Amino acid sequence: MVRSIRNTVKIYIEGGGEQEHLKRECRKAFSSFFDKIGFRGRMPRVVACGSRNEAFRDYCFSLKTSQSTGELAFLLVDSEGPVDAAFCNRPGQYLRTHESWNMPRNAQDEQIHLMIQCMESWFLADIDALREFFGNGFREGSLPRGSNIEDISKTDILDGLKNASGSSYKGKYGKAAHSFKLLEKVDPQKVKIAFPSVNRLHEELDKVL
Repeated sequence: MVRSIRNTVKIYIEGGGEQEHLKRECRKAFSSFFDKIGFRGRMPRVVACGSRNEAFRDYCFSLKTSQSTGELAFLLVDSEGPVDAAFCNRPGQYLRTHESWNMPRNAQDEQIHLMIQCMESWFLADIDALREFFGNGFREGSLPRGSNIEDISKTDILDGLKNASGSSYKGKYGKAAHSFKLLEKVDPQKVKIAFPSVNRLHEELDKVL
């Protein structure tokens, strides 16, 4: 398939906090994720923004300046809660409703994406990676279970990870210590199958890369 020349695609991601070394880890981990999901040779540029509000701010600024920069901006943030079916293809409206974010007029739902209900939810799609990462003492039976991981609350996800890893070789799960290293280990194809929201992200990026 011959693809026409595209604008630069940047994806503004919640993650990395205020520390530069964590932002570097965030960029590296998400870049690895997008590479392995099928975008090698046509990668989006990952921008680790820190907080979700900062990610939204940077995304809005990109939209404001896109005419002069030629940049196509995507946004990827945690949903922080369950997402009703009515919002699955309308994440912009979800964020307006739940965060009171005032979306720019040129914001398009195709470029707005949610990690449901948080990035750590993705890890449950690849139990083998969790087991290998944490090593001896990892208790996978402490992880929450459900036919649809997107329905499992953020609290249950984080508590489950901490309980499962508490006696492991790597120690209790901590976001700064483990999250981005784990993201590099999980199989994006498993995540895409388990999460309709990730499949949607893949499909929309594939259209423009």
